[in-house]
Amino acid sequence: MSLPAPTRQQAEEYVRQGASSNPGNWVDHVHYAALGAEIIARRHPSLDPDRAYALSLLHDIGRRYGPAGMRHILDGYHFLANEGYEGAARICLTHSYPVEGEVVGASEWDGSPEEFNFVRNYLEGIQYDEYDRLVQLCDALSLPNGFCLLEKRQLDVAMRYGVNEHTVSRWKGFFAVKDRIEQAIGISVYRLLPGVVETTFEWDR
Repeated sequence: MSLPAPTRQQAEEYVRQGASSNPGNWVDHVHYAALGAEIIARRHPSLDPDRAYALSLLHDIGRRYGPAGMRHILDGYHFLANEGYEGAARICLTHSYPVEGEVVGASEWDGSPEEFNFVRNYLEGIQYDEYDRLVQLCDALSLPNGFCLLEKRQLDVAMRYGVNEHTVSRWKGFFAVKDRIEQAIGISVYRLLPGVVETTFEWDR
């Protein structure tokens, strides 16, 4: 049985509230990620498009509390867990770690050691499912102004946060997730998502 997640309408309300508290590029980014998740889920044999949309829309909801680095994933987890949506709360943690068992983020952990231990223990105690992987992929394909090649999004993250000894492993993890989902849907995700070329190469639409 799936862990609880809000409806897409409730998810949209949470994001509207979050945008009022902390407006920024994250709001447009999560809307593209959600749209991508819905589009891909419609081709996937075991994913529900509405659940995929809601989970992906909420993956960065921890940013409602203001500027933060990696700690936003834990802020989002606690917010949604307290709302009774453990399924969506889980996504807040898993979306930043594409390699199962490798709990290393794009930037340094900016919370307490105790908070990081909670995240690590949580992730080491679960197995990723297809919703975890779908949100990881859609996060990695979505800029605030549209869908793009995975490579451009990873470069965007690296330019903002820097790189570390785990960067290449993370990149390989995202490509592995992409390959897995494309095998399930039988088509390249770039054939499904609108505007990839325009956003990637910054051409006028």
